[in-house]
Amino acid sequence: MWCDGCYDIMHFGHANQLRQAKAMGDYLIVGVHNDSDVQHHKGPTVLTEEERYKMVRSVKWVDEVVEASPYVTELETLNEHQAEFCVHGDDITLDSNGQDTYRIMKEANRYRECKRTQGVSTTDLVGRMLLMTRSPSISEPSSDLPTQEQFVSPYTKACNLLQTSNKITQFSNRESEPKPGDKIVYTAGAFDMMHPGLVDFLSVAKKQGDYLIVGLYDDTIVNGYKGHSYPIQSIHERVLSVLANRDVNEVVIGAPYPLTEEVIDHFNIDLVVRGMLHDSEGHKGDPYSVAKDKGIYKEIDSGNDLTGEGLVFRIIKNRSNYIKRNKDKQKKECNLIKMQAEIESKKAANANGSS
Repeated sequence: MWCDGCYDIMHFGHANQLRQAKAMGDYLIVGVHNDSDVQHHKGPTVLTEEERYKMVRSVKWVDEVVEASPYVTELETLNEHQAEFCVHGDDITLDSNGQDTYRIMKEANRYRECKRTQGVSTTDLVGRMLLMTRSPSISEPSSDLPTQEQFVSPYTKACNLLQTSNKITQFSNRESEPKPGDKIVYTAGAFDMMHPGLVDFLSVAKKQGDYLIVGLYDDTIVNGYKGHSYPIQSIHERVLSVLANRDVNEVVIGAPYPLTEEVIDHFNIDLVVRGMLHDSEGHKGDPYSVAKDKGIYKEIDSGNDLTGEGLVFRIIKNRSNYIKRNKDKQKKECNLIKMQAEIESKKAANANGSS
C-alpha cells in the first residue's frame, strides 16, 4: 500500500491514516513531499523536509519512506515502488489549482479510502499555536489570528477529540508485556505536540534498555509547570501520538508527579531517563528524587535541541505566512465543497425533471 502527504506537524490523525492503510495490505510505503512542492501547492512548512521524513519514519506502521515524492500522486510512482493501491482519508486534498491530488489514482481505480480521524487537523493545531502568547514580543492575541469560529471547512475546523477505549486499543502494541529479562526504561513528561526533538529523545531512551514506558502527565500538571497556554494538546491527543511511536512499548496515562516508589515497583523499572533539555518545573521538590536515591536515574542527550517551545516559536515568528496558508487552504476546500453541492443539486433537479 502507498500513502503520501506533507506530514507537517505530525499528529495522531496522520498516524491513524497510516495505521488503517497498513491494515489494508502487508507492506506500507509512505511518500513525503519536499519543501519546494509543499510551498508551491500549499504554503510554507513548519518542519523541514528532513524533519518530516524523520517524523514519518518514527511511526510504527510505516515500513518504508520515499523522499520527495510528487505532490500529485502519479501511477508511475506506484508502479516504481510496486504499490498496488494509494490510500487516503475521506477528506479533501487539493493542489495549487484547486484540483483533487488523487484524481489520477481514482480514475485508474488504484485509490482506496480510509476513515478520516475526527477531532484533529494540522490547520487546527497551527491555529492553536498561533493563538499562543508565550513569545515576549506578543502580549495579546492579534485580531487577525484564526479563531475556532473561523474554521468553516469540515476538514480543517477545530473540534475536540472524543477518546474511546477502542481507539487506544487500535494504537496500542499487541504484545504489550515485557519479556523475562528485559531491561525496563521509564520516562515521563508532557510530550505535547510530537516533534523531531521528542522522536530523537525516544529513540535514544529506547536504546537504554529493551522495553520503554512513557508516563504522560495530565493537563493540570503540564499547565502547572509550563504556563497558561499549555498543553497545546489534551492528554487524550497526546496518548495517541506517543503510542504511534515505534520506540514506545507502553504509556501510563496521567502518570504520577513526582515519580513514586510505587510506580517503580509496579512496573519493575530498571532505569529512569530524562532529556538534557527539560522544563524547570514550578512544583516544589525534585520529581526524580526517588529514582536518584535508588541509583536508577540518568539524563540522556538526544543530540537534537528542538523543543516544543521552539516549534511554537517557528509558528509565531512566521505567523502571517501561516495565517495566509490556513486561510487559503480553507478557501479552496470550501470552494470545492460549494461546487460539489451545486453539481449534486443540478443532478437532483434533472432527475426530478426527467421523472
